[in-house]
Amino acid sequence: MKRGESISEEWVVEAATVPPDLAGARLDFGAARLFQHHSRNRIQAWIRDGHLRVNSRVERSSRARLRPGDELRLKAPRPAPLTPLPQKLKLDIVHVDDSVVVLNKPAGLTVHPGAGQPDRTLLNALLHRFPQVKRLPRAGLVHRLDKDTSGLLVVALTERAHAKLVEAMQARRIRREYDAVVAGIVTAGGTVRAPIGRHPRDRVKQAVLPSGRPAVTHYRVLQRFAHFTHLRLRLETGRTHQIRVHLQYIRHPVLGDPVYGGRAVRGVDLPPEVRQAVATFPRQALHARELEFQHPVTGATMTFVKEPPEDMKNLLDILRGSGLSAER
Repeated sequence: MKRGESISEEWVVEAATVPPDLAGARLDFGAARLFQHHSRNRIQAWIRDGHLRVNSRVERSSRARLRPGDELRLKAPRPAPLTPLPQKLKLDIVHVDDSVVVLNKPAGLTVHPGAGQPDRTLLNALLHRFPQVKRLPRAGLVHRLDKDTSGLLVVALTERAHAKLVEAMQARRIRREYDAVVAGIVTAGGTVRAPIGRHPRDRVKQAVLPSGRPAVTHYRVLQRFAHFTHLRLRLETGRTHQIRVHLQYIRHPVLGDPVYGGRAVRGVDLPPEVRQAVATFPRQALHARELEFQHPVTGATMTFVKEPPEDMKNLLDILRGSGLSAER
């Protein structure tokens, strides 16, 4: 179990216990798995500099082998805090009251600033439109959507609302449903129960791993085509890239997904218009369609539905009009 304790304004100590599935792993590999928000290259440098202890002993060799139960303590520089600025950006507000705002996020809009996107994010827009969120954790954000996933998000506007909604999210009382177009023909609905963690070799990706955090995704078939399927999915947990990772895991990646393998256009019998539509679709075909939660103040059930945007509608229209339905 990970834990952290501050030791100064410049450094922070993070600790973790080596699980059985990392027995015999190299120190740098295991540490990168256990401290997933740091890159393996950075951890290797910290090992060389004596900033990683194994069972209270400084270990300077990245090649040292781990044993189950080893205690790792990493002394890492405290990251400089981000100070996002308010920016006037267009927001598609579906609902707003004194406690919450529900937004329809367009594809292409990043939710939170980071190293690759320091501004012009949803958070910057929230700080401009709702300046009170500056006082809240994560500026009131309760959950996120990937940059190229469209759809519904709820944001808290007060401390009480944020605490209640975060608690509801952790208790799996917020219902979230998505539409996706995936590669291949999905024969029936089902549930994926597979733990997700940081990919051991590619830091920008997640993967199904025995040491990952529990993740559950339910899915059902809306329509089958000759080489694709339109799915409706419901998240029971909310891991990073969960739907995209789980669909790749069952070998039906989201169409257009550049990270998890949905870019290939398969099928020798595809009409030219279908092949063109699939090959040029500019993002992963994933949309957060429905959001339901209890209002954090009144307790009323709030349900919101937003159909997929025009790009996904056009894609589905082309697939339906192709004459290649797998259910004919």
